[in-house]
Amino acid sequence: MQNSLPQDDWGPFGRPLFEDAKSRGLSRVGVVDIGSNSVRMVVFDGAARSPAYFFNEKILCGLGAGMNETGRLNPEGRERALVALRRFQCLAEGMDLAPLTVVATAAMREAEDGPEFKEIIEKETGLTVYVIDGEEEARLSAQGVLLGWPGSYGLICDIGGSSMELAEIHDGQVGRRVTSPLGPLKLRDLEGGAEARKARIKTVMAELRDHMGKQRDRLFLVGGSWRALAKVDMLRRDYPLHVLHEYRMDADAVAQTITFIEQHTPEELRKLCGISSTRMSLLPYAAEVLEELLKQFKPADIAISSYGIREGMLYEQMPEELRRRDPLIEASRFSEAKDARLPGFGKRLYSFVKPLFPDADETRLRLIKAACLMHDVSWRAHPDYRAEICFDNATRANLGGLKHSERVYLGISLLYRYRNKPEGTHFEPLFDLLDQDDQLEAEILGKAMRLGAMLWMDKLTREEAQLLWDPKTRDLSLRLSEKSAPLYGEVTEARFRSLAAALQAESAEMVVD
Repeated sequence: MQNSLPQDDWGPFGRPLFEDAKSRGLSRVGVVDIGSNSVRMVVFDGAARSPAYFFNEKILCGLGAGMNETGRLNPEGRERALVALRRFQCLAEGMDLAPLTVVATAAMREAEDGPEFKEIIEKETGLTVYVIDGEEEARLSAQGVLLGWPGSYGLICDIGGSSMELAEIHDGQVGRRVTSPLGPLKLRDLEGGAEARKARIKTVMAELRDHMGKQRDRLFLVGGSWRALAKVDMLRRDYPLHVLHEYRMDADAVAQTITFIEQHTPEELRKLCGISSTRMSLLPYAAEVLEELLKQFKPADIAISSYGIREGMLYEQMPEELRRRDPLIEASRFSEAKDARLPGFGKRLYSFVKPLFPDADETRLRLIKAACLMHDVSWRAHPDYRAEICFDNATRANLGGLKHSERVYLGISLLYRYRNKPEGTHFEPLFDLLDQDDQLEAEILGKAMRLGAMLWMDKLTREEAQLLWDPKTRDLSLRLSEKSAPLYGEVTEARFRSLAAALQAESAEMVVD
């Protein structure tokens, strides 16, 4: 290892990112990851607990290509990486960012000319490059997963070009971790062809299993090769929601997708899935690694994580109080504060609609709360398209802690917030990711928010406007104070009746207290 992360309190950033644990927002921060296959710059912004991608660009440089034979970085890759880093530094200056934080992984730490190239980068760009070892890479990748899945448990597998890292997480903590040479660039260049390659993968994977012990929980896949595999799996299944984060597979699906890859040419898949030719050429080797990993570790299920080492660096600095917050609620609250017409109304709307869901558990209540916080953030859109934009934002936004079915639940509820009927949108194929009962519940939530938006008062409280629902007698009532009663006009009444119909209420009345 050439040099590791500095041992001061602020890591490679050299400064505190979260000076106040109660802070809701994150000051813009830029991170560059120099990998064996790609060089990427990400600028984070937005909610402190659920950062958004203000800027995200990668260049497939292939620094680690050919290292098996030469022991040195790929000369063309060096040139491309240097051009990319000059551009990134120029962009950072244009964005008025604090100094970029640059981390390099397997290729830079293993190559004979890694130290020399590090000096060239620093001299020509003014950037400081931190070259981290494999276990640190595994730890940061695992922390990136924790950013999106608080309190998760399972095995993290981060595959790059020249290495593959494993780490276990449980109770929000990173446990055992290990690095290995099972990167697709190294496997492609291995002498002896397919037979030697598969024997090598099997031997190394057995050693990894012995080191990590039994891992029967969820497997979280981090890295571009895994995301490419997930894109092919989506194509094979004709899956309607093209969001990679939290995409789920199992061992049978992976086996079918590997067969699917073998049955098609790389060029066919590249065009159909939007995968680069460089990434596509490495996918078969990554698939062989995953196939053996599943045989050896037998995880309960598989989830794709779009979060990894860069997000893990942010998580590293988060105070414990901030880590404990729900990333979905924090992102929703931040969005409301930034874009809603009346920030803070979402909390009151949540209190208004909550009586309709007396049996909802905490998992469902957080979705209901998120929907209420986001119910008005797209008001600037053209009225004819607000419903569609709300649905699109909920289902495709970069949100952590959210399964695909939950994205659709949010999307349907926000669709009904602005539209009484869903027919005629191009999102209907996505509805099938949610069962009929949950679709109906999302409709009820949307219609309740649509009603609540008509009772838009600066000091609205449960006492001034309250929904009461008895699921046994199926009686629905809207109780208004004398002060708020004038808000019950023709449109409000129509929305109240629409909500009653969705609930299949036996009676529905408005009462003035």
